[in-house]
Amino acid sequence: MENVILLVHLMLALALIGVVLMQRSEGGGLGMGGGGGGGLVSSRGAASALGKVTWGLAIAFIATSITLTIIAAENAAGSSVVDRITDAPAPAATPVLPDSGDSLLPPSLDGNAPLVPQAE
Repeated sequence: MENVILLVHLMLALALIGVVLMQRSEGGGLGMGGGGGGGLVSSRGAASALGKVTWGLAIAFIATSITLTIIAAENAAGSSVVDRITDAPAPAATPVLPDSGDSLLPPSLDGNAPLVPQAE
């Protein structure tokens, strides 16, 4: 169910972006104000229709956002990140290496032991 709501949410987001980009610039902030059109639909009527579509998409987007938040809160089931960290098992102890004396080289390279195992 969560995946379906998430898919609808993403489609609403894309549709909302598209509708907002189709709207005419009122202030001409970029210097590209829409021109007046003489068609079947006046520019004022088209603007109000796009405004209503924008409002509808925005309300649906907010509703899916709240729904996804509620579903995520139910799936959390009262556990927090801190609880998960404290419940984690302790790390294993680091292995103890055998004492090699004063040499920093492994026993096969420190000169006292042969590099190639001797055949018996």
